[in-house]
Amino acid sequence: MGNRLSRITTHTGDDGTTGLADGSRTGKSAGRIQTIGDIDELNSSLGIVLACDLPDEIRDDLLTLQHILFDIGGELSLPGKNFIDEKDVEMLENRLDGYNRELPPLKEFILPGGGESAAFCHLARTICRRAERQMIALSENEANINALTLVFLNRLSDFLFVIARVLARQNGGEEVYWEKKRRS
Repeated sequence: MGNRLSRITTHTGDDGTTGLADGSRTGKSAGRIQTIGDIDELNSSLGIVLACDLPDEIRDDLLTLQHILFDIGGELSLPGKNFIDEKDVEMLENRLDGYNRELPPLKEFILPGGGESAAFCHLARTICRRAERQMIALSENEANINALTLVFLNRLSDFLFVIARVLARQNGGEEVYWEKKRRS
């Protein structure tokens, strides 16, 4: 295990740089740091979903995903290290397929909403898409980005969409369907 912070205020970032876990320093506006920030924001948004009343199975899955997202942050903090592997992608695909089997087929686009926990899950999904886009941009400029992490983030946004649909139904809400040319 790496060094633990005993002081939160270190003053080392006052010059606009931040430290990576390998000891190197980089600018706070660097693509790698922006990607770490997006992953952190995604993880925090899952924390908001977890603050809602959730079925135990979904709660357990989201907690597992928070740990995996922390591992993704670790990958980004230690360039060249890979913590996400095929088993992680396979686990997520299996969970996604299981939840999706319980849902009726989509006949229209769904608007974000459907109850508090579902709406927060939709927000997490959009943050996940941004994190994925940022990581793709990073991979276009740096060679040491784990391709399986990109696959995992792509599946995760799908998973969060499906979980939002499940939560909308389980919490007494309804999915909000897009209506062509609806105007108030």
